[in-house]
Amino acid sequence: MCLLGAASFGAVCSNTALAGPDEAAARIKEITGGSTGDDALIMLDLPEIAENGNAVKVAFEIDSPMTKENYVKEVHILADGNPEPDVATFNFSPATGACYATTRMRLSKTQEVHVIAAFSDGSYGSASATVKVTIGGCGG
Repeated sequence: MCLLGAASFGAVCSNTALAGPDEAAARIKEITGGSTGDDALIMLDLPEIAENGNAVKVAFEIDSPMTKENYVKEVHILADGNPEPDVATFNFSPATGACYATTRMRLSKTQEVHVIAAFSDGSYGSASATVKVTIGGCGG
């Protein structure tokens, strides 16, 4: 019974259309309104090689005063090779005192991961890195 479930999951996963760089770029443009971001603001921690795409660690830290006048409002994580580019969205406020988070994501194949930060003044920051996946989150 368990084997059948695993086979069914693999069949569904392998037939799923994956997002691509165009879908991720469109989503980034939707988030930023077409503004370009400064990549010096975001420290991104991703592995260069993920041996297993089922649980890939991603962490970020953004140097921000986190005051009422100047803070990070949102941080979006996107991956351009998954069925949907959106991986996670984190919301922040001055009350958080700092802007950082760590999570795990599933990556189906080698792909580019993007982190987009929205600041209280309407500006954006961004950082990207490629993660080489040796065994995809869908078993391939």
